[in-house]
Amino acid sequence: MPRRGLLAAAALAPALAACSVPAPRRSDPAPDPAPGLAIGTGRPALMMQFLAHPDDDLYFMNPDTRQALDAGVPLVCVYLTAGEADGLNKIPGAPRPAPDKAAYSSSRHQGLRQAYATLLGLETFTPWRTSVAGLAGGHRAEVNTLTAGTRRVELVFLNTAMHTTRHRLGLPSLWNDRQLSLRTVVAEGSPLRRAGSYTYDGLLDVLVGLLEHYRPTVVHTLDPDPDIQHSTEAERRADSEQRGYSDHADHTAAACFSWAAMIRWVARTTAAGGEVPGFAVTSYRGYYNRHWPKNLPPEVLTAKAAHLVPYGGSPDWDCGNPSGCGDYNVGGDRPLTNRKGWVRSTHHRYPGPRVITADGPGGRLDAYAVLGLRLVRRRETAPGSGFWGPPRDLGGGPLAPALGAATTADGRLLLFGLRFAALGGHGGDNEREIVVLEQRSPGGGFTAWRGLGTPSPGRDEGRRIGVPVARTTPDGRVHLFVRTAEKGLATRVRDTAGRWSAWRDTGGGEVQDGLATAVDGTGRIHVYGAGHHAVHHWTEEAPGDGPTARTQLGAGPVPGTPPAALTAADGTVDVFHRGQAASRPTVLRAGTTAEHLSGFDGYGPVTAAASPLGPVLLGRTADGLIQLRTPRAHHVRADGPVALDGTALHLGPDGLPAAVGLGVDALPWLWRPAPEAGHNAAS
Repeated sequence: MPRRGLLAAAALAPALAACSVPAPRRSDPAPDPAPGLAIGTGRPALMMQFLAHPDDDLYFMNPDTRQALDAGVPLVCVYLTAGEADGLNKIPGAPRPAPDKAAYSSSRHQGLRQAYATLLGLETFTPWRTSVAGLAGGHRAEVNTLTAGTRRVELVFLNTAMHTTRHRLGLPSLWNDRQLSLRTVVAEGSPLRRAGSYTYDGLLDVLVGLLEHYRPTVVHTLDPDPDIQHSTEAERRADSEQRGYSDHADHTAAACFSWAAMIRWVARTTAAGGEVPGFAVTSYRGYYNRHWPKNLPPEVLTAKAAHLVPYGGSPDWDCGNPSGCGDYNVGGDRPLTNRKGWVRSTHHRYPGPRVITADGPGGRLDAYAVLGLRLVRRRETAPGSGFWGPPRDLGGGPLAPALGAATTADGRLLLFGLRFAALGGHGGDNEREIVVLEQRSPGGGFTAWRGLGTPSPGRDEGRRIGVPVARTTPDGRVHLFVRTAEKGLATRVRDTAGRWSAWRDTGGGEVQDGLATAVDGTGRIHVYGAGHHAVHHWTEEAPGDGPTARTQLGAGPVPGTPPAALTAADGTVDVFHRGQAASRPTVLRAGTTAEHLSGFDGYGPVTAAASPLGPVLLGRTADGLIQLRTPRAHHVRADGPVALDGTALHLGPDGLPAAVGLGVDALPWLWRPAPEAGHNAAS
């Protein structure tokens, strides 16, 4: 791929006033910009990952990345820092080496080459093609490329200094200070010969240019808004976390730069009259994994950890790199024996459905999803066809990928999103808000977007809210729930006249995001969340009272995944989840009796829906394939594009289930297995 003059067009694009960040809107925000723009689709699938350090992808984004690579999806990884740390590539049991940042950065790069060679099914020391890319603003970066048949991996090393301390400035400093010029690190043996420097806007322009050049269909980022986490200074240092938050400061800065770049890319492209770039986003938790029950069962964990072995490498290897053959600090079995346990989980920052389905006109299915950070709707071309018409832009961006939904008593759809209201960097505003889009009439058009604010209004706390979840009760009210920055539950309620109450904190203990709701046979609403030791429960004393914290469900294992809730035939509520590091799901009958569900082993969340014959479950196998379990059969989706997280479960008027999701090509897919078949292909 030619590198000279890469992104010149992007570098010359007009710098719009505040184009990277829309101004914060406290109520009734206009979509940014207005709906009705053309959405670009139909590009070949390409996955792009923005990382802070070498190994962030291996620790936090697998097995998702591996599944895409196995399907032949090209991968581009952009590493914002050199990963040089203190320059100590420590060999266990050996004397402490002399610090050498250039050599340590080079050794970590070599570890990545070894890891991705094995992920492509090649020999560990397969040679890579090395080149220098010319980037926007005259910047340059080392690029490593490896192909295996039609499959390809590219590693782009921007190599800014990492880890701000009292004695040095790093990537977090660049995010916070617009005037700073941050030097780069030249890795030993790199084709680059001179160090460069980045400003805040210079780095953003380079990231925008990379997005424009590669035009990915899926973007992976780290967590821009990690949990507030109060630890002692000794614990924080031992866990390599920033003060007050459950993640490395480099991870947060890299994620914020990535999201700001995506926002700026969309703004520049549309301002110039172009189509909205059609891409999907998945963000991943980082050191968060240390603080919550682990969620990967042994068969999935073993494969994930195996790819960190070639990354860690060994000083005994003959890899051809004089500076070192991997990151010896994490070599061998240390990812599995490390008490921090980062490798033992893969958590999505925005859990929940990324597709909302609704019955459209003429029996056709509507699918709503976030594409290019904006809400879009696609409609089946014919009832039950599984083929989709062109996307219709509904605006509202920039939005996180997971959505909430509810239907009013008169049949109008409400769609809820988590919006990046401001993402300023350099000391600017950094705010999130919940927004809603409401249909004017059942099956009709929509009113303007409306802002519902945040249940955590503090300057810093407001960033750390969860994705919206909503449920309509038999009295016609719509209950909206959001995980707060304090990891509790807050709610707003829409009455039958369309008026929203204020936010109310419902109390209770700490839970992970990914809430589940249900309405029991008496009309009371229930909310469930996965806590540190058990599933937490909120419900009403009587219908209309509003939910308050009750107790932790005593039965069942420690939850490893967010729960799903389903009203049983007797009017009680059943709760489904996988236990800590467990492959077999558990159902809590009325919150008191736990049963293991055989024949549905896998990993990740379970989604449940009621059919005329009984519960239908949706989840993933240990290999990451989508599976459906009905009262009569078990189906596995063996064909079709790799499914992104957040697949939706839809039951048609006939009671037959369908799974609807986005693929790595950012296009919707629908899978409606035949009732009598056990294994089916996708539409």
